[in-house]
Amino acid sequence: MSSDPWGRVDETGTVYVRTADGEKVVGSWQAGSPEEALAYFKRKYEGLVVEIGLLEKRVQTTDLSAKDALASIDHLREQVDAHHAVGDLDALRVRLDNLVGMVEARREERRAQRARQAEEARRAKEALVAEAEELAQSDQWRAAGERLRALVETWKGLPRLDRRSDDELWHRFSHARSAFSKRRKAHFAQLDAQREEARRIKERLVAEAEALSDSTDWGPTAARYRELMAEWKAAGRAQREHEEDLWNRFRGAQDVFFAARSAVFAERDAEQAENLKLKEELAEEAEKLLPITDLKAARAAFRSINERWEAIGHVPREARARIEGRLHAVERAIQEAEEAEWRRTNPEARARAADLADQLQAAVDKLKGQIEQARAQSNTAKAGKLEKELEGRQALLDQALKGLREFGG
Repeated sequence: MSSDPWGRVDETGTVYVRTADGEKVVGSWQAGSPEEALAYFKRKYEGLVVEIGLLEKRVQTTDLSAKDALASIDHLREQVDAHHAVGDLDALRVRLDNLVGMVEARREERRAQRARQAEEARRAKEALVAEAEELAQSDQWRAAGERLRALVETWKGLPRLDRRSDDELWHRFSHARSAFSKRRKAHFAQLDAQREEARRIKERLVAEAEALSDSTDWGPTAARYRELMAEWKAAGRAQREHEEDLWNRFRGAQDVFFAARSAVFAERDAEQAENLKLKEELAEEAEKLLPITDLKAARAAFRSINERWEAIGHVPREARARIEGRLHAVERAIQEAEEAEWRRTNPEARARAADLADQLQAAVDKLKGQIEQARAQSNTAKAGKLEKELEGRQALLDQALKGLREFGG
């Protein structure tokens, strides 16, 4: 006969398990030794332990339904109650009882969660209704209309409440949308009337602009055109089908006048052309300072060029950006050279670069010593590893020294 703390095998090959209610027959074993019988039924017990452990984990960490969980518990309980395993079956029953309590607690928790979700849905819909009622009074027609459409999509994504509550909230929500639509329609009807009035005003402005187009009274007429433009802007937009044609006529009349005035100003333009020629010569003189090799001399030369530049009058408007851009390019080059000189002579930056180079040099020297020591000890693997690390540190040191040399160090 063979036994252990949880079971035994008698001389007939019958296997027993010990429980709080006494020994229970597990089964009969005729295929081998009593020790093999106990080992076999202990493995079956261990299988039950694993299954219960997995079920506990599923209950704790997944969305396993209470129905499925209880069915699994009943299935495992049947196996435990069948006493076909050797081990602490009473402990497994306790774990299954605890698991039932856990499932029931999870079921109550889910019920409470559903109740919270329903309350959250109610609050969410009440918030949508409140926002919709506020938007119903908005004059931001496009933004408010888009927001109301977005609220409808949000509403569709929320769960339904009880029928009465849901219907009441939807009625308020729908009423707010309808009120906004009515106000928007009234607004655009008024806007159409305003555009018709703008059309009549602009037709009068076009007639006056066309009458002034052949005037040679340059100052007063130009002033009157500015006034007409202000009136045009103040009139607002006409209907789309009229606005472009009216504008083309209005602008065309002004173009005729200002083209004639421009012809009179041709003599002034000739003077500006001569000024342009002089500034181009100065720009060429400034560009010869590039690249900057002597910052102090370049700064003095540019100051002289700039003084002569300022003494020259205006150039033609169409050439102004180009010619000034050439001079500004030289000025920027001088400024960049000054900034580079400042960075090069900056003692704090140089000190940081020197400190970094010193640290890296120390690391390189240390690695070289470690490599020599490893070779002396015939530790080729360690020496090879340290040499690879040395290559990286040496590369960093070379970069640091290069940066330090830029500071003249």
